[in-house]
Amino acid sequence: MFIDTHCHLTYDLPDGPDDYIKRANDAGVDIMICATADPTDIKPAIEIAEKHNNIFVTTGIHPDYVDANPEDFLTDEILSHPLVIGVGEIGLDYHYTPQTRDKQIELFERQLDIAYKHNMPVAIHTRDAEQDTANILTDKYHGVMHCFTSNWELAKIMLDRGFYFSASGILTFKNAESIRETFAKIPNDRIVIETDAPYCAPVPYRGKQCESAMMIETAKVLANIKNLQIEDLETILTENTKRLYPKCHVK
Repeated sequence: MFIDTHCHLTYDLPDGPDDYIKRANDAGVDIMICATADPTDIKPAIEIAEKHNNIFVTTGIHPDYVDANPEDFLTDEILSHPLVIGVGEIGLDYHYTPQTRDKQIELFERQLDIAYKHNMPVAIHTRDAEQDTANILTDKYHGVMHCFTSNWELAKIMLDRGFYFSASGILTFKNAESIRETFAKIPNDRIVIETDAPYCAPVPYRGKQCESAMMIETAKVLANIKNLQIEDLETILTENTKRLYPKCHVK
């Protein structure tokens, strides 16, 4: 059993979530965790999870939405829902909008406070913002560095703070040698796997819309990096996900 720890099922799926989920199940991906970025996707994500017995949700506001008020969306009612297992994706992204840095930090810190209040793990997005991410994410918090593509220096800091690291399809890209080297160094008990669908389709699907069903290609590369049989990697990733997301009742 593989678990896609981060995908976006509320985005435009050509044939809807039902067929998407079936294809994933047929490919050996039994559980999907639907992350939100746009706050208006939070309720639709929960509705999808309620209709399927293998979908969980992390609710969060991406740094693109700096004018959102997190307290309006990450309510006690939402975070106490049995299928909501974490807060994410949240974080910092200075790649396209460095001019919103201060607003991003404020949004990030407010969501971290909410997650801490509810003792929930966080799924962290960071892009071109390593120093601020490291400064803000103290060991007060726990969670996962989602779609991790940052350097080994940040990885070492976040390892010391107890965080997990999620491998995405980017791991399979020809120009991702430094990322593969970083994942080779990360201990096996701190790694999970994701698609970030509909983004980051792995080789040989690069350029196509990513699906959870494609995640096995990332798993093959990760198994090779870690010198593991795919079945052993599968067990390790499942156990890691259960520790990362205790509300994810993996059977």
